[in-house]
Order: sequence, then structure tokens, then C-alpha cells
Amino acid sequence: MALEMRTVCERCECAIAPHETAYICVYECTWCPACTSAMDHTCPNCGGELVIRPRPKA
Repeated sequence: MALEMRTVCERCECAIAPHETAYICVYECTWCPACTSAMDHTCPNCGGELVIRPRPKA
């Protein structure tokens, strides 16, 4: 099963390219680094930890 590489932050709606740093929870909610810091690395949807999303091969 592959990750869904979402391209928009769910909070501020800024664009996030697949090779850029993004954060996800276990449900693949996707957040930019600035929003992740503002939310104290906690997903507001599920309450889970936000971790760096793996990057695809170049």
C-alpha cells in the first residue's frame, strides 16, 4: 500500500510538492512544517503524532 502524496496543507492550503518536507499522521492527514509546529506536532483531526512524510525516490 502506497502513501497518498497529498499536495496541499490541510490547515493553510499552501502547496506541498512530493519532494518537499511535509508531516503526516497515521491517517495521512498532511501538514506543512509551519502548521505542524503551530499545532505542536499533533494532528487536530485524530490527536495523533505528526511525523515527517517519507519522500519518493528521485
